[in-house]
Amino acid sequence: MAYEPSEEPVALKILVAGGFGVGKTTLVGAISEIRPLRTEEVLSDRGIGVDDIDGVEGKTTTTVAMDFGRITIREGLVVYLFGTPGQERFWFMWDELSYGALGAVVLADTRRLTDCFPSIDYFEQRGTPFIVAVNCFDGAEEHEPEDVRIALDLDPGVPVILCDVRRRASAKVVLVTLVEHALRTLTPAAG
Repeated sequence: MAYEPSEEPVALKILVAGGFGVGKTTLVGAISEIRPLRTEEVLSDRGIGVDDIDGVEGKTTTTVAMDFGRITIREGLVVYLFGTPGQERFWFMWDELSYGALGAVVLADTRRLTDCFPSIDYFEQRGTPFIVAVNCFDGAEEHEPEDVRIALDLDPGVPVILCDVRRRASAKVVLVTLVEHALRTLTPAAG
């Protein structure tokens, strides 16, 4: 089906959430067709005792507002990606970022699995469709998606997939999985 210029263009908004240092900025950068807008700042003394850097000691920057990227699916259909800040002190941004979102990707790191609970709780409480994408870091023990589902106490209908957000093809699978899940969740069953 060709896009007719008289048709209203369609824009989809997707959030990328998860704990500090889980790969949100990397996912947006790997898949965006434009140079992503990043609000990265160098970690400062203000974060000492506030930000938990266990497991990500080599991280030197953090997102303080959002990451933004764009993907054109076809003429007239665009996906906008918004990466949320991962630290609790920046969560006030989430309500604004999530307004009008089709759904969310919750990135998880099995070395710090509890860090994704706030994101899961946020989207569950608001009825926002989401998936959990386990970012497979080099050197981290791999776990089966079903084991992650059990550990996170997720509803059986929430997709859990493994990914490497550094790779564009993997990031694409993550986004397609979310859109398919959101469509199943938001479309009333035929009766």
